[in-house]
Amino acid sequence: MEKNEFTYSSADGRSRVHAIEWVPMAAPVGVLQIVHGMQEYIGRYDRFARFMAENGFVVTGCDLLGHGLTAADKDDLGYFADEDGNECLIGDIRKLHLLARSKYPGIPYFIFGYSMGSFLAMQYIEMYGKDVSGAVLMSTGKQSVSGLKFAMGVCRTLAKTRGWRHKSKLLYGISMGKYNERIENPRTRVDWLTRDEAVVDAYVNDPLVNFKLTVNGFYNMFRSIELCQSDVNIRRIPKKLPVLLTSGEEDPVGSYGKGVEAARWQLIKADMEDVTIKLYSGYRHEILNELGYDKVEADILGWIMEKVEK
Repeated sequence: MEKNEFTYSSADGRSRVHAIEWVPMAAPVGVLQIVHGMQEYIGRYDRFARFMAENGFVVTGCDLLGHGLTAADKDDLGYFADEDGNECLIGDIRKLHLLARSKYPGIPYFIFGYSMGSFLAMQYIEMYGKDVSGAVLMSTGKQSVSGLKFAMGVCRTLAKTRGWRHKSKLLYGISMGKYNERIENPRTRVDWLTRDEAVVDAYVNDPLVNFKLTVNGFYNMFRSIELCQSDVNIRRIPKKLPVLLTSGEEDPVGSYGKGVEAARWQLIKADMEDVTIKLYSGYRHEILNELGYDKVEADILGWIMEKVEK
């Protein structure tokens, strides 16, 4: 396997997007593009990417705007773009797709989104679903429309009074304040991520994840969720496109499985023909970093290979 790091120009017109690709030694059987979650970076997927590359897939992904090595400095962490932040993120995902497709033409192409990235990946298949062979939406869910509108209103108010770069405790309380509530005697504020204490400790001590999203970042994330959940937009997804929804049953982002089921039914009601759901008992939010992550890896590979071989 070969691992390559590179950059390309962002849709925001000012940034250089940091990206990685993992390439198998033999001729690839497909491409998997990863869209990472909030407050992390593509390098956190190295173990999973190596696993997929060992099984014949080129894996690629980028640090989204305001994240990882794409952020120009620590002040840019958590800030997406001065204008049209959500559109810029989608534009950067699209640019990477076109770069990878030009290098690896004629083989199946899959999009994979985790958490915040699952909502961006959902938007992506609503816009460019005809260009992919399937989508994996991990640690996702269906969010309250009224709650999203309220949260975006709070963002706009804070932006007027404190600025778009402000980091708000109120927004964290609204969006994530109760995520630890089902965990008995949590050690940290992020125990809801995984039962693996080593992963939690590494997360807490990693400066590229241990930062706070700005008002700008929250607003654009909420906007992504609102747009991707629109019935009108969901009906733009090609009806035959395979979609896998996968999550932990103890993941608060997916309302402990209920939000994932609601997302599945929304796709089915839009006449999607190939929608699969896989929930893992006892697993929390980061199912690729959970105790028993190898089961998740094998299930994802199995689902994708089934679609490749059809």
